[in-house]
Amino acid sequence: MALNVLGTELAPCSYAPLAGYFRDGCCKTSDDDVGAHVVCARMTVEFLAFSKARGNDLGTPRPELRFRGLTPGDRWCLCAQRWKEAFEAGVAPPVVLEATHERALDVIARAPLFAHALQAARH
Repeated sequence: MALNVLGTELAPCSYAPLAGYFRDGCCKTSDDDVGAHVVCARMTVEFLAFSKARGNDLGTPRPELRFRGLTPGDRWCLCAQRWKEAFEAGVAPPVVLEATHERALDVIARAPLFAHALQAARH
C-alpha cells in the first residue's frame, strides 16, 4: 500500500485528466520514475507559466501522447523537484496532501509542503 505525506493510504489525485506516472489517477512512483512524479497539485496560471519557462509545457495539448493539456484548476502529479523549484520562485501550486506520495518528503521539507496544503475534494 502506498502512503501519503500524512502517513495514511495514498488517495487518488485526478482521473480527469488522468494523472500519475502510471496514468492511474494516483501519484504512485517506482524506481523507473526518475522525475518522482509524487506531488498532487492543483494547477495555477502562475505555475503553468513557470513550468513552460522551465521547458515543460503542461498547457499545450499533445494528442499524439493522449494529453489534452492542463488548465488552471486541474490536478496533476508533479515532479517533487519541480514543485520545490516553483516554491523557491514563489509560484508553487497548492498541494493535496492526501494524494501526495510520502516520497515527496525526500525532496521537499515538510513545512513548505504543508503550508501549501489544499483541502481535498475527491476526484
